[in-house]
This record gives sequence, C-alpha cells and structure tokens, in this order.
Amino acid sequence: MATDMVLEETYDVVVVGSGCGGMVAALRAHDLGLSAIVVEKEQFYGGTSARSGGGTWIPLNDAIKDVDSVDKAMAYLRAATYGAARDECLRAYAENAHVMTSYLESLGVRSFAVPGYPDYLPDFPGAVNSRGMLPLNADGKMLGEEFFRMQDSTVFLKALNRYAIDFRMIGAFTRGPGWQMTALRMVLDYWLDIPWRLKTRLDRRLTMGRAMVGGLRKAMMDRNIPLALGLRLVDLDVRNDRVVGGVFERRGLPVTISARQAVILATGGFEQNQEMRSAHLPVPSNIDWSLTPINQNVGEGIAIGKKVGAQIECMDSAWWCPSMKLPDPETPSAVVTHQVFADRALPFSMCVDQHGRRFCNEAISYDRFGLAMIDAHKKTGAASPCWMIFDKNYRKQYPCGGLLPSFLMPDWSLPRGTLNSFVFRANSIAELAKLINIDPKVLADSTEKMNTAARTGDDPEFGRGSTTYCHFMGDRRVKPNPALGAIEKPPFYAVLIYLGDLGTNGGIRIDEHGRAMRGDHNAIPGLYACGNTSGSVFGGYYPGAGGTLGPAMTFAYLAANDIAEQARRRNTPSAA
Repeated sequence: MATDMVLEETYDVVVVGSGCGGMVAALRAHDLGLSAIVVEKEQFYGGTSARSGGGTWIPLNDAIKDVDSVDKAMAYLRAATYGAARDECLRAYAENAHVMTSYLESLGVRSFAVPGYPDYLPDFPGAVNSRGMLPLNADGKMLGEEFFRMQDSTVFLKALNRYAIDFRMIGAFTRGPGWQMTALRMVLDYWLDIPWRLKTRLDRRLTMGRAMVGGLRKAMMDRNIPLALGLRLVDLDVRNDRVVGGVFERRGLPVTISARQAVILATGGFEQNQEMRSAHLPVPSNIDWSLTPINQNVGEGIAIGKKVGAQIECMDSAWWCPSMKLPDPETPSAVVTHQVFADRALPFSMCVDQHGRRFCNEAISYDRFGLAMIDAHKKTGAASPCWMIFDKNYRKQYPCGGLLPSFLMPDWSLPRGTLNSFVFRANSIAELAKLINIDPKVLADSTEKMNTAARTGDDPEFGRGSTTYCHFMGDRRVKPNPALGAIEKPPFYAVLIYLGDLGTNGGIRIDEHGRAMRGDHNAIPGLYACGNTSGSVFGGYYPGAGGTLGPAMTFAYLAANDIAEQARRRNTPSAA
C-alpha cells in the first residue's frame, strides 16, 4: 500500500526514489530477508521510469544467449565507451544484467528482446542485435487504487493524448500496412472497456515504462513493502562515519527514517535544475528541453551525497535525446516538449544548423545525434537548436516528435498558433528558408545534395544509411536506401530541434557493488546509489536501447545483494 505517512521509523534498507531502480532495490533487499521502504518526494510514484519507453539493454538475455557472451559484451562496451568507463563496472554489468532480468521474471515482470534491434554502434567489435528489451504490456487493474498514484506517461506514448501505445503500435502507425486495423483495435479496446471508462479517461493498459513500473509496484504490494509518498530528502543521518538513515521533510516538518544496514539513493539526475545544468553541461541548455517530469529531478541526491563525502563524476554528460515543442491542444498557452527519437532516420528529411548546412548523419542514435549537436555547436555556435526539414512525403507518412503523420493529424487540425510558429510550412525551399531566417541558397544547396544522395543511395558527406542501425530505423519500403528520400514534394516543413535529454547521467561515483565512493577510492559505509543519481557506469556513453534503465536496475540489484552480504557478515560470529 502507498501512504504519505511512514509506517515505521527504522528499516534495514531505506531506498530514496520510486523509479525502476529504487523499486528493484527494495524488492531484492526484501527477498534477501531485509526490511525495506521506498520513499518518494512526489505524490506519484514511478518518476522518469514511468515516462520512459521502459527499455533495458541486456547482454546475454534469453533470446540471444546462444550468440552472445560476456566476452562479446565486454569487447563492445570497452569500444562503445571509448575508455571512459571502469572495467570492473562494465564487467559487473555484462555478467549480471541478464541475472537481474531473470529475477524480474520471477517477480512476474516480463520483457521481450526486440527482434533485430541493433546496438547503437553496430559496427563496433562485440555488437549483437536484440540486446534491447521492452516490457510486456500489463493490465492496470491489477494495481487497484495504486493505478491512480502512478506517474503518467509522456504524451509521446499516448496516441491523441489518450490511448496508451506500445512498440508494435508505433511500428504499425509509421512504417507498414495494417495501421488502420491497429488503430481501430486500439480505439475499440479503450471505449468498450465501459466499467473503466466510467472511472477515468486514463487507459487501463500499461505499456512501455508504465508496464515496467506497474509490474514492480505490484510485486511490492504482494510483499507489503511500504511506499511513502510526499517525503523529500533533505539530508543523510551520519554517525561514526556511517550513513544510518535519511532526514526527510513532509509538509515543512522533518522526518527521520533510520536504516540498520544502508540507504540507497535513486533520486534521479539534475536535468530539472537550471543552475546545475548551466554549471556543468557542455553547451548552453534549458530545463524546458528535457523530456523528464517537470521540477522532479533537481539533483538533491547528488548534492547530499557530495555533502557526506561522495566523489562526483560525469557531470558534463546526459542521456541526450533531441526534442521539439508544440502547443498543448488541451491547455491554452501551454507548450509540450516531445522527443524526436528515430524520426530523423526516416527518409524525405534532413537536419541542418541555423546556417542551413547539414552537420552529421541524422540516422545515428539519439544520444549520438545529441553529441553531434554539441560538437557542431562548439564549432559554429549554430547547431543547438537546429532545424529538421522535410516534405509532404514525410509529413503524410511519419511522425516528427509530437507532430503525428498527416493521415492522423492533418495541418488543419493543428492547435491554433502552430503553423509558422512551431511548425513552419512553405511551398518552396526558398520560401521556407526565408521563414526560418536561413540563406535560401545555402538551404537549396543542402537540399540538392540530400536529393542526389537519395537517388544514388549513398551519402558521401555523412554516410546516412550506411549501418544496420540506420536501416533498422529507416523505412524499408524506400529504395535504394531506407534512410534516404528526396525532399522534393511541396509543401515543405521545418521544425526546431533542441538538445533535449532523457536525464543527466553524472553523479555519485559507485563501484561494481553500487557502493558510493569517496575521492580516496574507499566506500562510504552504509551509502549506495543507482540510476541517474550515480555517475554513469558507461562513462557517459550510450551503448544501446535501454542503456539508462538497464544499469539503474542492475546496480540496484547488485547493491541489495551487497547490503545483504554485508549484513550477514556483521551478524555472523567470528570463529573462535
């Protein structure tokens, strides 16, 4: 059961943060014989995890265990992290991520490997397809009233801001035949669920991140693990150089919850803290560009960990994901930030800087596109934000962030004030260039080069469509290159693309057990961290789909294992 009151004052393990990492830590600690509580500062649980795709990057998962190995995973991770990650943490992940996933299966939280989904750097040594996994859909009815306490999903994962969608639906709506039947089934399932419709407009189906969060919350409920909402961490209780609890604030009053064994910080990153963004991130950025819950991840866990002596690392890094803005159709004068995930990889489009020039392969993974924006902006000062340019062919078939294909969202249905304010439209490339203050000759030249590449299937400038990842994310119906299509059918469109993120990934340095480390490389007794509160075990790089939640949950699992082992040792009498 969830409560805004603390049921007891002392537990073996106090977990701060109710995302997937925090809940896995509490579940594993409980199953190893320790009492645990999850404490969340918001009135809703699930955090950024509930708004995510719920993906996990899992080497050696059951679908690929015959073709993958720890050695392959290590070779790939070493290459993909460019020497920035510590080998012992990479090995702990390579050896234990699939063990953690098997543990989730035992809890009833099931995922599937996405067939053919490439690693983000598919040409690197050790790369293997289908390490990316997604949770199976779940029925929110299993949660009872707890369903209504879960963080809502992002608008990107709700068709028409109402119907929960999953990976299969996204594919049907954007890349293949049969979308009409998929859409009809989705709508009928929603409206024919009459008892639920009488309760709420929220879709009962839990998909993507909410499916993972819902499954974990149900497992907590089955074990009577308390979840305390509305308590904000303000300090750690440290005695004799050991963390022995947390000091929280509820409605302005202090609450101390003691931990016999350990505190695990899983409070998220600092992406919603503009002061920390400005101090640490490599180019100017804004909290409004982030795709995480507003005002939630403000870095308090990182700051409090630093206060008690934890070393901080990777603070100039984030899980970059380009974003765009559209007016909120349901709230006048409000703007919604949408992620631009694989949209850039689809044909009949390109991305240019504010001078009208392409600066990278648009079909690379979203994190690498963010890195390319940063590199280009450092050189020219004109790539953050940048422009995505596309034509009618693109508009009628594919989404661009929150701009759904025109067969679902024709131009006439866009919220008032959208055209030529958020989405720019013109009947020629020259007109479009003038609308967005770009030299028409420069944009025309970039467009002609893209069109030549589309006709030949070869992009000599940046190699768009040259890897298996590009092909997977493109449209296989388009020949000769699924990632390339000529931008030639009017009207033409432009939208601003911002340096968005799925969270920052700098924070408390942890070891292979999830223990918080001091600058002298010694662990802080009684303190652990996971997820975006900890410095990325990948050194700030992103090896594949689910590279955020995978480590968060795996090192939460490892932290609970280590806490239980340390407790066992302390309670075992020494041999005479």
